[in-house]
Amino acid sequence: MKFIFKMVFFLLGITYVGAQQSFSVTGTVRDFHDKTVLKQAKIQLGTRASVSDAKGRFTFKNIPAGTHLLTVSHPECAPFSQVLDVTKDIDLIIHLEHHTGDIEAVTLHGNHRKMGSVVIQTLSQQDISRNSTENLGNLLSSISGVTALKTGNNISKPVIHGLYGTRVSIINNGVKMAEQEWGVEHAPNVDINQFEHIDVVKGVAALKYGNESVGGVVVLEPAVIARKDTVQGSVKFSGISNGRGGEVGADAAKTWDNQWFVKAGGAYKKLGDQYVPGHTLQNTGAEVSSFNFSAGRQAFAEGFNVSYSVIQQNFGIFRGAHLGGAEDYYLATNFGQPFYLDNFSYDILNPRQDVRHHIAKIAAYKRFSEIGKLSFQYSFQLNDRKEFDVRRGELNELPSMDMRLITQSATLNHLLERANWSLESGVSGSIQDNSPDPATKARRLIPDYYRYDAGVFSVFKYRLNPKLSTEAGARYDFSRFDSYKYYDGSEWDEKYAALFAKFFISENDSRVLARPVLDYHNFSANLGLNYKPVNNLDIKFNLSRTERAPNAAELFADGLHHSAAIIEKGDLRINKEEIFSLNLSALWKADVLGGFTLEANPYLLYSDSFINQVPTGFQDSNRGGAFSVWTFQQVKARIFGIDADAQLSFSDQLKLISSFSALRGDDLSTNEPLILMMPANWRNSIEYNFKGKSGFYLRLENESVFRQKRFPVRNVNVTFIENGNVVTKEVDYSTPPPLYTVFNAALGVDLFKNINFNFRINNIFNAEYREYLNRLRFFMPEPGRNFVATIQFKF
Repeated sequence: MKFIFKMVFFLLGITYVGAQQSFSVTGTVRDFHDKTVLKQAKIQLGTRASVSDAKGRFTFKNIPAGTHLLTVSHPECAPFSQVLDVTKDIDLIIHLEHHTGDIEAVTLHGNHRKMGSVVIQTLSQQDISRNSTENLGNLLSSISGVTALKTGNNISKPVIHGLYGTRVSIINNGVKMAEQEWGVEHAPNVDINQFEHIDVVKGVAALKYGNESVGGVVVLEPAVIARKDTVQGSVKFSGISNGRGGEVGADAAKTWDNQWFVKAGGAYKKLGDQYVPGHTLQNTGAEVSSFNFSAGRQAFAEGFNVSYSVIQQNFGIFRGAHLGGAEDYYLATNFGQPFYLDNFSYDILNPRQDVRHHIAKIAAYKRFSEIGKLSFQYSFQLNDRKEFDVRRGELNELPSMDMRLITQSATLNHLLERANWSLESGVSGSIQDNSPDPATKARRLIPDYYRYDAGVFSVFKYRLNPKLSTEAGARYDFSRFDSYKYYDGSEWDEKYAALFAKFFISENDSRVLARPVLDYHNFSANLGLNYKPVNNLDIKFNLSRTERAPNAAELFADGLHHSAAIIEKGDLRINKEEIFSLNLSALWKADVLGGFTLEANPYLLYSDSFINQVPTGFQDSNRGGAFSVWTFQQVKARIFGIDADAQLSFSDQLKLISSFSALRGDDLSTNEPLILMMPANWRNSIEYNFKGKSGFYLRLENESVFRQKRFPVRNVNVTFIENGNVVTKEVDYSTPPPLYTVFNAALGVDLFKNINFNFRINNIFNAEYREYLNRLRFFMPEPGRNFVATIQFKF
């Protein structure tokens, strides 16, 4: 009996212990940042496996007590693993680090592509590499609605929907560039080869970057850091026939699987005098060098990076645009430029501009499971600009304008994402110090000033259903100019003495020293909708109201801007600019042949305080030349237009791409057209990509630019001595050039596994033409035929 009882208790004990040591493990798999459930996630617990259901749930039953390894994986997510100590029933919430979400949260392109109403177009890494020797302004001109405002053939800046300068912000690796961008001949100081893709946002939709971007935003994004232990890089050589020069560039990056990285790169380009059909233009060479470095750690949950870049641009200004007197100016403008042609040289002489731009940045971010992502960034920029005139004697060695602009900025952003909504908010502040060097012995075009800016913004996005999402944003900015400027006594008495008496400091002979301190409070807001009624149609709508403080040139410019070949006049009475804009985009896809897409983007801008610059006179300068006078004015204006893009794929190898843009700008105050509005243009290209691994492609391009028939008549009269008599004649400074069409061609092939070759011909038929948006069109045509060959080795 004792033995039987012992056996019964022994068996009962085993059963009891076993019951207490068997548990269940359940859980839910969610995305880390927006908390959406992830179905079809694979879960492994010890030797047992399961898959999450439509609600992200999984269940394991009868798990023995003890330690077990839990692993969870999902497409495009970093795998999750954890050792579980199972001593009771467990219910888990597992957050996976979604790589695609990470990229989309960091870049404007991906974030708006996901659930936004912004109108955006992108140049891919392929587009950049195929045109790697171009400057940013010319490269962006391939996008509908975007063109370039030029000063000669080297200096080019982007124009979006007829707006340029401070109205178009350029974001360089997260830093809003501050480079005295008010100047019409101030080319963006960037090396396009540093970036993997370039996003162009049309209209006022990216309030996080400031209130000034009423035209749009250009976002330059570097490559995403690889999450593996490797070394990557490339070396590139380019030969350029027009200018008999070339470019060399290299970059390298070392990454580790723990997300640490370090990378660096640089480039150098040298060109001589440029060729136009039949002639070479003297003093049109260019020399550009750049360097960039960055290092840090880019993990999903947290990271930081430090970076530094510098670019130096030395551009010659066509000597024939700076003439000795009124008669030469009249003859050149009305009948063409007969001076300073041929005699090729690599020398860059006066007039010229030499610009260095430095950017240093420190950035960090941290993701929190419940409160979202916090990002902080501090940047330091130094823009050192020297512009050299043609001056007499020892003054020729001195720059006529030597300005140093230091900008320090800091931003703190917060991003909270959920399944159907997101909220991004931030605060920012910056200080600018502009210091013209008095050693130039010339009147300062822009005076000494400090500028203080502070801003706060918030953008809320909500997805009502799979077909409809909305977006609303608001921003407030405060700006203050604190400047010191000398005015001619007569000008001060006539324009400013009664309005700004409190700014008066002293008077010396005929000069008045004043200290204008100007404050601006700016409110901006936008409302957007993204509607997808059917799978092949996507409609976006944006309505915005934006206020912008005038820039330094609009307020203070006073004197000869030699590299622009004009005399500029600002006006202290100019108030802030208020613009209402409407943007609509409709994208339609059809199953025709290999696929067809059509996107139409009509837009409208209206302002009763639009700041415009127009020619108002002519003046002989005591600094060696005759120049037109351009004055900033505030008018009532309206701009409306349309961009259209179409692509038809005949097969997997052959596709046709076409784009058309047209706009109309009206000065409603004077009932005349706005000046320097983009002419209608039509671009077409056909590309064939051969099958196989050779990467061989062949592309033919055509661009037709129509004559701008709507322009204000702003001709000026000049007086000079002709055949011993004093005569007065009219300079036609208004009539736009005729329409033109240009053909280009390109091909490329992978010679070996890591070696790629690209060849391009611009202006195949060597057409002679002039662009309305080239401020030197009166003195010189656009470049002639140009062959560009590039070979690149990747490792």
